[in-house]
Amino acid sequence: MTEKLSDTGRKTMLAPFVDAGWEIDETRDAMSKTFEFENFVEAFAWMTSVALYAEKWNHHPEWFNVYKTVKITLTTHDVGGLSSLDVKLARKMEQLAG
Repeated sequence: MTEKLSDTGRKTMLAPFVDAGWEIDETRDAMSKTFEFENFVEAFAWMTSVALYAEKWNHHPEWFNVYKTVKITLTTHDVGGLSSLDVKLARKMEQLAG
């Protein structure tokens, strides 16, 4: 069962993402980032790649796409905040974005 990140987990697991441009929204207990690509096709291809992992892991992002920009918000609704699933998906998003 997935659990909310502990205070210790937050400090160790979220710090690299903050350094990579992710923002932590304490009011929602969520993390968000805007990814920008060269064009719409690259943005959509990246979203498709992410979608395959999101479906496999049954953990789906909140996202918004306009042309070459994709805005992402991650939180685990089942636990009411950030969990290891958000960290796992954010890590994969960073890897796929190159």
